[in-house]
Amino acid sequence: MPHRAGSVKAQAMAFLPFSRLFSIRSGRFARFVFGVLLTLGLVLGSLLVAYRFLAPVSTLMAWHEIKGDEVDRHYQPLARIAPILAASVIASEDARFCQHHGVDWQSLSEVMDKAKARADGPSRGASTITMQTAKNLFLWPSRSVLRKTLEIPLALLIDAVWPKRRILEIYLNIAEWGDGLFGAEAAARHYFGKSADALDRREAALLATALPNPMRRNPASPTRLHRLLAARIAARAGAMGADITCLK
Repeated sequence: MPHRAGSVKAQAMAFLPFSRLFSIRSGRFARFVFGVLLTLGLVLGSLLVAYRFLAPVSTLMAWHEIKGDEVDRHYQPLARIAPILAASVIASEDARFCQHHGVDWQSLSEVMDKAKARADGPSRGASTITMQTAKNLFLWPSRSVLRKTLEIPLALLIDAVWPKRRILEIYLNIAEWGDGLFGAEAAARHYFGKSADALDRREAALLATALPNPMRRNPASPTRLHRLLAARIAARAGAMGADITCLK
């Protein structure tokens, strides 16, 4: 009897209209996708709340740990990082950090306009410090349209949940300054033999301008171009003033 019942059910399914079968399967798939998105949303929300108070680990740091590579990171609150380094990083990476809400739409629009005139795409990404923080915490380092698309809503969410001081503090503690070298404290010790709160203007500018290419720019032994970039950023950082009031 069980075999006959199963056979009858199979025959009934065979006579169902194709549209009905497609609707059933589509419904199951939609529920599955909804469940996955809901789970991811809950995980993301939990991490955002936790990272508001706890020292986070970036995806790149986690990848180094998984591979068994050495990771050098000494988490420091923003109060124990030289203000001139914070100002230098803002001047170098995201001059409108205190004005935008996670995404600098003006810079992004300018980059997209310039990209239209280039066959190989944009020459720079217009990533804000908040977008880079989102990438470092939740995404992957390699460039792609998908990653950039995900960065934007994540950055907007982070800016809505965390104060600017917290965003910059986390960024300065998870930014990569060399192979397996993460955060301002580890970088200051490695390159200059001092704590991050003891950095002077020149050292801060050299560290800040190394961030776009930390594997090739050595703050302790800068090239002529690196020194020129650092001098320019040091001047900008000294004149930031009202542009970094969000850190107070």
